[in-house]
Amino acid sequence: MYRAASCGVQSWLLCSVMPPFVCHAFKASKQQDAALSWKMALWARQVSRWCCLLQTARAAEFPRRLSGRSSPAQGCRGFALLALLPSRNDILPWRLQAYRHVTVGSCSPPGSAKDGSFSSPESNLPSPVKQEQAKAETLPDLNAKILYEDWDDIPPSSALEEISEEEAVQIIAEPLLPLQSSTLRDYVDHSETLAKLVHLGVDLSQVEKRQKAGQLLLTLDFEKDVRKILLFLKDVGVEDNQLGPFLTKNPYILAEDLEVLETRVAYLKSKKFGKAEIAQMVSRAPYLLLFSVERLDNRLGFFKNELGLSVKKTKDLVIRLPRLLTGKLEPVKENLQVCQIELGFQRNEIQQIVFKTPKILTASKKRLKQTFDYLHNIMGIPHHMLTRFPQVFNSKLLRIKERHMFLTFLGRAQYDPAQPSYISLDQLVSLPDEVFCTEIAKASIQDFEKFLKTL
Repeated sequence: MYRAASCGVQSWLLCSVMPPFVCHAFKASKQQDAALSWKMALWARQVSRWCCLLQTARAAEFPRRLSGRSSPAQGCRGFALLALLPSRNDILPWRLQAYRHVTVGSCSPPGSAKDGSFSSPESNLPSPVKQEQAKAETLPDLNAKILYEDWDDIPPSSALEEISEEEAVQIIAEPLLPLQSSTLRDYVDHSETLAKLVHLGVDLSQVEKRQKAGQLLLTLDFEKDVRKILLFLKDVGVEDNQLGPFLTKNPYILAEDLEVLETRVAYLKSKKFGKAEIAQMVSRAPYLLLFSVERLDNRLGFFKNELGLSVKKTKDLVIRLPRLLTGKLEPVKENLQVCQIELGFQRNEIQQIVFKTPKILTASKKRLKQTFDYLHNIMGIPHHMLTRFPQVFNSKLLRIKERHMFLTFLGRAQYDPAQPSYISLDQLVSLPDEVFCTEIAKASIQDFEKFLKTL
């Protein structure tokens, strides 16, 4: 339907510049077969493509071909239709060939004789055509098959153009971009940014769990927004194979201003942090560079004043556990109070414990109290011994219980350094089972495993 409407308009334009009897013949053939109308529409649309080939067409060619026919019926079986189309400066004649079998009556123009006589076509030609008859040149014949092959390559003129069922089956439609989705997977094929982030190793399934992180990535342009941040992270010292995991944990850095990030790195350098130390801190604490200079300065001041540490020890503390600068301070304050009030450590002992084992500041309060209770009240380890080996608080309580009970069963549970067969807390918890059994318990691993089955 849409194709027919488009062709109708183009056919009217052609007929408006054609001789009257040619228009009559064209309209008659159009009524008998819609296919001719469709081909004529394609010819009209391709006029500009054949400009260089059809410039030599002359008005004399049309009457010469018609006069050579033996009858009007033969003229209808093969006639050359001349369309005069307006250009910018003058009217250019164009030769449009069409081969159509019709009846004599349908091809006879109005005003023809009843006996089938045909009036002279020269009288119906426009004046520009008559002027060109004297100097007409022969138009080279074009192979119709070649023309049709060329027309077959022409793409559809409209998205509303009707097609056959065979053509419809061959169409592969691209998936539409979903207006709303709960996963970034639906957008990877449509977003260059997401595709390249996946190539870098970013886990989008983890990113989309973070608040508004998915919406952020969809609004970013890789070349304008992402590339400069990646180059910045490489300059800071983040390894290439760590860029993916880093952005998985902290995709929000992609929305930060580059100058602001450089200012925060400059602040760390002003506090005497080396390039390798900054790279280690940024890699282990991806959110570090999201903190403003004022906040970073307040965190460093908190640990220095609260623990009574020197500047150097404070710097060493945050280098070993940089998440102290990015995490919440409430758990840190609570653990310091637990160590001092509930566990009974002195301020200087807490300083030593925290400096040697920074993780104690972020450990679970419940686990911290249970481990201390077993070490101090069951095993009889005094505070000063726990201060010397605070790494024991990072060990699993079950591991401590199993090994202490095995040593007690063997009569070798001696934790006083002044007594023979002394066993340090570090040896108790850090050695693997095989070494612990052979060197500390003086037993086989099979004996230890059999003992564990009795518990």
